[in-house]
Amino acid sequence: MQLPVHLIKDELKIFETRFKEAVRSHTPLLDRIMRYIVKRKGKQLRPMFVLLSAKLCGQINESAYRAASLVELLHTATLVHDDVVDDSMERRGFFSTYALWKNKVSVLIGDYLLAKGLLLSLDNNDHKVLHILSDAVRKMSEGELLQIEKARSLNLKEDIYFEIIRNKTASLLASACSAGAWSTSHDDSIAEKMRSFGEKTGMAFQVKDDLFDYASENVGKPTGNDIKEKKLTLPLIYTLNNTDKATRKQIINIVKNNNNDKQKVKWVINKVEETGGIDYAIGKMNAYKNEALSILHEFPESPVRKGLEDLVLYVTDRKY
Repeated sequence: MQLPVHLIKDELKIFETRFKEAVRSHTPLLDRIMRYIVKRKGKQLRPMFVLLSAKLCGQINESAYRAASLVELLHTATLVHDDVVDDSMERRGFFSTYALWKNKVSVLIGDYLLAKGLLLSLDNNDHKVLHILSDAVRKMSEGELLQIEKARSLNLKEDIYFEIIRNKTASLLASACSAGAWSTSHDDSIAEKMRSFGEKTGMAFQVKDDLFDYASENVGKPTGNDIKEKKLTLPLIYTLNNTDKATRKQIINIVKNNNNDKQKVKWVINKVEETGGIDYAIGKMNAYKNEALSILHEFPESPVRKGLEDLVLYVTDRKY
């Protein structure tokens, strides 16, 4: 599945210029770090969602470009802070900001990016867009803290898991689509519809990420990384809630105490597959995908709508 870059090729070039301008600093160290971050940008999925949502609802304008920049600023800030929290030395195949510049600088860089995002919106009176994205940042923090709280006991119910990923992962994608739609439509109902579309897509995105940890032809090579990091993902939660007491106890013991033993982690992965945890998660992912597509189909058929459909399919069909 290819990303629908061709539909917004020119707009993405303009966005990239705007984003570079947005992160520029007069402080030499800051400017050097910003150049390092910009050069190692990811697939820019979130700005694509912003711009395609904007284009679906009207003509892309300066407000849409600022919304895309704000989303990318906030997303980058959370990644920089995440690397500090997770003690992560690598990001997208390169040294992370944390690996090169350590704790203090990384925290300050994250703060700087957040401040630049706030000012970008406030200086241009994009108050509605700022409100939409600030709500996402609040939810992301709540989701992360809820996950930390619940992970200690390894006793996570499915509804709590979905609350965590709705806040931690899906909220930013939901806000990206909502902000994009608002920037060209100035219509609350359309912005809310696109928020819901983004949320469903974000839920599917996270469940797909969960599946990468397990052996299945649908998701590629198993890694067991989430088990090693004691993360409770949907396939594992399903298995813990749908197996006998002895197996459940053994799985919890391995995740808590033997999560670096490759053979024992492989045993857990096999148990998840045997219990139907992988198939269950795939079913949930597809349900969210179909809900997202159903919302999208409320809009008239167009190349841009097809582009957003392709983005949803990319999210669920990607191999990494």
